[in-house]
Amino acid sequence: MLQTETDKAKKKRDKSVFREYFELIAETAVFVFFVMTFVVQAFQIPTGSMEPTLLVGDFLLVNKIAYAHPRLPLENSILANRPIERGSIVVFKYPKDLTKDFVKRVIALEGEKVEIREKQVFINDKPLDEPYKVHIDSEVHSKNDVYNYDDVIRDNYGPVTVPPGHIFAMGDNRDNSLDSRYWGFVPLASVKGRPWVIYFSYKAERDAWQKTGIRDRLKKFVSFIPKARWGRMLRIIN
Repeated sequence: MLQTETDKAKKKRDKSVFREYFELIAETAVFVFFVMTFVVQAFQIPTGSMEPTLLVGDFLLVNKIAYAHPRLPLENSILANRPIERGSIVVFKYPKDLTKDFVKRVIALEGEKVEIREKQVFINDKPLDEPYKVHIDSEVHSKNDVYNYDDVIRDNYGPVTVPPGHIFAMGDNRDNSLDSRYWGFVPLASVKGRPWVIYFSYKAERDAWQKTGIRDRLKKFVSFIPKARWGRMLRIIN
């Protein structure tokens, strides 16, 4: 009889422990889901358009509540969201394909006139100081070149005025960036957040983002450690 009572007590205790573990796992899963959905997002840099600020192979955490959202005034009043400013780096939905995320730097805000003359950016007719940008091509294409339109607007663009509710965004690697010069303005409602910290980085191949097969993924996984950029890890992004 005593043995039976002991077995019952043990089973009851085991059930209680199991329930506690299950509740802990469930609560943790809900918390992680909430954070990854509303607070942070993992993001990988696939191209060199933001070099040298962000490199191919950088893995970022994106702060999704950093900026005030034009459609969520209640959220903005509760959270310490800040407005998007010129010079801010933003992650946003690519206007030509909303399934893709792009990362660029804000160059002009709504209502501002933006113009590029021989690679120099002007905002409201004043030259913009950009210590973060680089030019990898010393050649400057002329406005008179009617045969290579993409090359012309790379170096000479506008003037245009940014419409309400939009921003004008460009990559820091100015001669190698698909940005607002080519596909237009970014709606503020499409901005997803601000790159916050580099949590991992490795020297990836330039076309690594196009290689999605199982063999390619295994190859990238094996190369992580020897190609890791340890000095970039846990770096705060400005």
